[in-house]
Amino acid sequence: TQINLFKAVVSTQSTGKPNLSKAELKDKLATMYKTTSDVIMPFGFKTDFGGGRSTGFALIYDNVDSLQKIEPAFRLQRFLPKQDKTSGRRQRKELKNRKKKEKGKKKTEMGSCKRNGK
Repeated sequence: TQINLFKAVVSTQSTGKPNLSKAELKDKLATMYKTTSDVIMPFGFKTDFGGGRSTGFALIYDNVDSLQKIEPAFRLQRFLPKQDKTSGRRQRKELKNRKKKEKGKKKTEMGSCKRNGK
């Protein structure tokens, strides 16, 4: 099978700034390679001692479908918008422990608001 991506080692210089953000980096690479920023995946950047210069990798895909198919889930999560958690931490833990005591279909029907038969 043919993999629809281009691998690049990226070296940046940011004078006056500590580092370039990943969003800025994606935009600059998109203009360089005449593509959109949503198909570029920068990762593994290390700042050189003294600052001002960093080196890392970028994968540039042909389209968003191939990016979602090939990229690992943890790397995709970094560039997706953050999702708010629906309930508090204590509530999620209590639900988890209540689910341990149940079996089968009851376990799947159990939700955070289905308590005491309501």
